Amino acid sequence: MLHRTKEGANNIVFNVLFPILIFNILLTSKIESSAILIVVYVFIAFVLTMFIGKLFTKFTGERFSHISYFMLTTCEGGNVALPLYTSIVGVAYASNTVIFDLAGTLIAFVLIPIMVAKLNAGQTSPKELAKTIFTNSFVIAVILGLGLNLLGVYNMLAQTPFIDVYTNTINMITGPIIGMILFIIGYNLKINMDTLGSLLKLLIVRIVLFAFVIVGFFVFFPHLMADKIYMLAVLIYFMCPTGFALPMQISPLFKSEEDNSYTAALISLNMVVTLIVYTVIVIFIV
Repeated sequence: MLHRTKEGANNIVFNVLFPILIFNILLTSKIESSAILIVVYVFIAFVLTMFIGKLFTKFTGERFSHISYFMLTTCEGGNVALPLYTSIVGVAYASNTVIFDLAGTLIAFVLIPIMVAKLNAGQTSPKELAKTIFTNSFVIAVILGLGLNLLGVYNMLAQTPFIDVYTNTINMITGPIIGMILFIIGYNLKINMDTLGSLLKLLIVRIVLFAFVIVGFFVFFPHLMADKIYMLAVLIYFMCPTGFALPMQISPLFKSEEDNSYTAALISLNMVVTLIVYTVIVIFIV
């Protein structure tokens, strides 16, 4: 019974709620020209962490090599980084982490669905593969959200009485997401001693790779990193766990329930690292 409940929650979140959430994020985000370079940098960084991670599958373990490298990309911004960051600096600076999430959205809801579809396609023709990709609910949500954003639809809607109806409806629809995701992750969380070594190795690889991403901010955006408030956004965001939606995105590649447990366990272990980093920042930097 509980298993069926988890599967039902997974389907609702994956096929309905998350596409709506992603559409709203992209529709309402203020994409300024000055932020484009940051989005491009983070996008490239996320791609590199995934593909460099694939080179380390012998180190992290062949047993989960079909999914482990996917867990080395993206960070959970909305449900982890954002509340932790704003608890220190206030909501006025929330956009600092939201910009990073734009790149993460493109990775998690465009690139990875395409990769998963391709890996599952086998000998599927290019036409059928393209159909699989572009009928994906996440891809549709991203295309619509970005397209309507660029057309200024949200700004026009904001000038009408319908904006409150839209906002309240979106909040009502997407409100249950975090609770349902935590239920799914908690259900899947089973850390077996025989997989603990692989998990710890993968976590170490992830931390090292994202440490380099943080160093890259100091190299490429020194003027931004000179601002302590902005620097805190970078430190907290890139030490956060893999995006909560990512295990569901790669679930078509799972070979067993053990794969579910592996991804959930990595996120949980990474949360411990995130909280340690947050504590150190609060004590020694703020």
